[in-house]
Amino acid sequence: MRALLFCLAGLVAASADIAFAQTKLPSKADPNATEVRYFTAIDGLMDGNADVILKETRQGKAVSAAMLDVCYPVEKNSDRKDRFVVNLAVSGQTLTGTTQSIGDKSPVTVKLLRKQTGDTFDFRGQISIGQTVTEVASSENSDVSEKEFQDSQTVDDGITAAPKDFTDVSPESIGVRVKLDAALDFLKSLKGQEVEVALSSLAVTCDALRAGQQTISLSVDPDRAAALVAKAKSTPGVVAAGWTAGVVEMDRAIRFSAADWRDGDKLNKDKLVSAISGVLAKTLAAKPAASNWSATTGKLRLTFKRPSQVFPALNLTDTIEVAGLVAPDKPGGSDRLMLWIGSPVTTTADEGAGAKLILSEDSSGDEEGDARDETGSVEALAKELKGQRWDADKSVWK
Repeated sequence: MRALLFCLAGLVAASADIAFAQTKLPSKADPNATEVRYFTAIDGLMDGNADVILKETRQGKAVSAAMLDVCYPVEKNSDRKDRFVVNLAVSGQTLTGTTQSIGDKSPVTVKLLRKQTGDTFDFRGQISIGQTVTEVASSENSDVSEKEFQDSQTVDDGITAAPKDFTDVSPESIGVRVKLDAALDFLKSLKGQEVEVALSSLAVTCDALRAGQQTISLSVDPDRAAALVAKAKSTPGVVAAGWTAGVVEMDRAIRFSAADWRDGDKLNKDKLVSAISGVLAKTLAAKPAASNWSATTGKLRLTFKRPSQVFPALNLTDTIEVAGLVAPDKPGGSDRLMLWIGSPVTTTADEGAGAKLILSEDSSGDEEGDARDETGSVEALAKELKGQRWDADKSVWK
């Protein structure tokens, strides 16, 4: 028995020695290893209006190579931007280089003095673009790793090429990602078409300049949306096309059977407007005044009027506008329709005979209720249409 115990003890000791031998202590980081670091901002450059990326390749603490990428407004307060990218020569803590801007071909000269203070960096010097000289005096700038930089560069334009339904994207809202050199021809092709182009999407952002692509935002009648997407996809220079987020908010949406509201394969708009107006007239305590369907976007606009209660003796009038959209609940047609109804917007005016009181108010008017449907209009419409509301918690119609 003692011999057996002795052998076991020896075996355990030998195993421990082997395990210790196989376990290597972590090696110390090489102080001279090559590392890439980024500055994604240099405070104060061009009055704070420049979008800056400074890439440094370091050998230990010394900079061995640098690249400066600057996107900036061509004029003060201008939406149009230009950009330059310059490889900088490194001499100690001095970074210098020359190039020309990509858009306007303006000559660019860069001279920066770099100083590290603890974990932050200061930059001093000048950047000349054409005849304009910008003084650089920026302190306490922090750098990030290459992984952190790459993670921050991900941009999602929300385009869904083939959505399963319209719960995450809106049936009238189309996004087209197009190469910058093809954007003009694509936009020209939309002239004379029943398509609405978002003005804000025409401005070429710094992200677009760096990617070489921009996303154009369009609104179109849902009945023509699929055809527009298909046509865009076949257009030279278009990288992606599909549906995006738009006016539809699911907490103000209703899904209902299409059978009672179609004549053949066409929506009976008069019948549907009559039903919607009848419900809203009750919930808003107002009389229907007008209705209009946009031939471009397919949006419905309803107008109601009622006596204002702000100062009853003045006999003022509230004008209430309600926007809406009706479409199949998914691309490619469906036996169900989806109605989105916006929050009512009210303006008040003196519409009486004779001399009128001139009133001032916020140009946007007053919204009655909000997404929570305080007027009860959405719930009343769901009941009238025998429809379903969206359960955001469970992501299902109920």
